Amino acid sequence: MDESQSGMVYLVGAGPGDPDLLTIKALRYISTADLILYDYLVDNRILSFARKDAELVSLGEPYTGRKLKQVEVNEQMIIAARSGRIVVRLKGGDPHIFGRLNEETTALSKANIKYEVVPGITSAAAAAQVAGISLTDRRNASAIALITGHLAHEHDPTLPALDFKKFADFQGTLIFYMGVVTAKLWSNALLDGGMSKNTNVLIIQNATLPDQKIIKTTLINAEKKIKEENVKSPAIIIVGNT
Repeated sequence: MDESQSGMVYLVGAGPGDPDLLTIKALRYISTADLILYDYLVDNRILSFARKDAELVSLGEPYTGRKLKQVEVNEQMIIAARSGRIVVRLKGGDPHIFGRLNEETTALSKANIKYEVVPGITSAAAAAQVAGISLTDRRNASAIALITGHLAHEHDPTLPALDFKKFADFQGTLIFYMGVVTAKLWSNALLDGGMSKNTNVLIIQNATLPDQKIIKTTLINAEKKIKEENVKSPAIIIVGNT
């Protein structure tokens, strides 16, 4: 197909879940797309804004079933765009925060596919809002760190290992994404690094959704509390004294 006839890919942040927190631009692209490739964390109410004749494709199922590999996702976007379709790659939260954005934009660029990235409200901001706290405070939290609890290097040894202990003396708020399964690892590392065992920890599961859960505990008890409350992903874990 001639490049002038090729379609377009929009990499869209769906926000934390509540449809009211979609951006106007995200809503516009979702409602006009020919094909929506969506993460399983995207709320069904958001998908309801799609055109009646749009094709909706889930990229995996939670906890069961096979998730598409990144190379397969890239291939679907490229094939659809080359056929002249308008594609929305719909991601939970914000595409720029642990959303594998660089991998997808690199693949699209190499294939000479036009694309646009649409930011979304990231889960950390939503979690703080529903918990009634601020992530920053000029007295004791002049910075925030967004940290992945997902150990990518265990699946790909060529990637660097993240040393959680180095965050023990961070002068601000620590925010863990995907940190439920690795709670023992990061909490012990912070304690070993000298962080107080009484440091406040908030665990927010399914922030902004009807079944959201907010759990308050301390660093020494974080892993135990996660098990006791049967916390599942998606959950944001906020560590600090804001």
